[in-house]
Amino acid sequence: MTRPLLTNQRARRLFLDRHLLLRPGSGPGKGPDLEQVLHRLGFAQIDSVNTLARAHDLILWSRRGQYRPRALEQLVAQRRTAFEHWTHDAAAIPMRFYPMWRLKFARDEARIRRRWPAWQREGWQDEVETVLRHVSDHGVLSSLDVGGTERKGSSGWWDWHPSKTALEFLWRSGRLAVCHRRGFRKHYDLPERVIPPEHLATHHDDAEILDWAMSGALDRLGFGTSGELAAFFEIATRDEARAWCADALASGRIVETDLEMADGSRRRSFTTREMLDRAATLPAPSSRVRLLSPFDPVLRDRARAERIFGFRYRIEIFVPQAKREYGYYVFPVMQGDRIIGRIDARRLGQAIHVRAFWPEHGETFGKTRSAKLAVELERVCNLAGTASVEWSEDWTKA
Repeated sequence: MTRPLLTNQRARRLFLDRHLLLRPGSGPGKGPDLEQVLHRLGFAQIDSVNTLARAHDLILWSRRGQYRPRALEQLVAQRRTAFEHWTHDAAAIPMRFYPMWRLKFARDEARIRRRWPAWQREGWQDEVETVLRHVSDHGVLSSLDVGGTERKGSSGWWDWHPSKTALEFLWRSGRLAVCHRRGFRKHYDLPERVIPPEHLATHHDDAEILDWAMSGALDRLGFGTSGELAAFFEIATRDEARAWCADALASGRIVETDLEMADGSRRRSFTTREMLDRAATLPAPSSRVRLLSPFDPVLRDRARAERIFGFRYRIEIFVPQAKREYGYYVFPVMQGDRIIGRIDARRLGQAIHVRAFWPEHGETFGKTRSAKLAVELERVCNLAGTASVEWSEDWTKA
């Protein structure tokens, strides 16, 4: 049987539609509206780099121009409609997903114990229990309250002071929860004092959780291989993802499609008939030029983004300055359903300073696009708390 073809243009538009970037979004960007955005995305990655705006803030602002950072803080720390934990990295996640994270808690704990046995030296378990007991008896705790900072030459959180490592381990294993942040530093408490009772009391078996994770990933990606679906929430293993896809295909819940890549090649993927119908009827995208976070959901899977958009992106934070191709932290720039370039823009005092813009190969960049980019950066000023945009004389690398 011939597989239906999902053309590259339709694939890009479907992918952006599922991620709320095909057309301009409206809404206040706070409260229930923000909850809906977070639910649609599945999560928003949290990152500390703040050259212009933090990753999670730029992700949410890209969908709701009225969004301000305080709104996400309120979901986590006050409304308790979102919680912080791990997908492929730290993320803000809808609170209604909390029961599904129990499997991840257990698997993360087992994985961490297998991966880093060196720090499980004598007394390690006692350290864990001491930290847990302290939180239970005395309440909220941050890493500043439990010991020193990273050791010199630290290669990860397992090299921290033992008490700080124990604190992070307890969070990853679900025995502590982030209750709020202060100055971007996480503060922890017992789950029963953070997670609403209705979510804390809800349990599902592993099969239900795996089915939810895989079907939820497909709903948000629009299409994908079993590996891409498994990587979305990082709850299902690769083997479990392959088994789920085989069962769902046999039962007619999903279908196979030939997905056209940006280079014209084809890749077998899974989708649903509803997604194929939707892709055929989506409107043309907005012509707005958009500044995206390097950790935006449409880009977090770098290999997938390269296949679909023909856009190769690597963060150069850890690349020595002399070897950087672009810059420390450059932002992808999208227009319509194409990624048209990348920009080095950062907050300097009360201004956004544009050092350079590199158009993608084959993309022209004239006065109209320059004007649209300028308008987008003026919008970003509202998020970044700046008053103006300054341009280097040689900013365009076209």
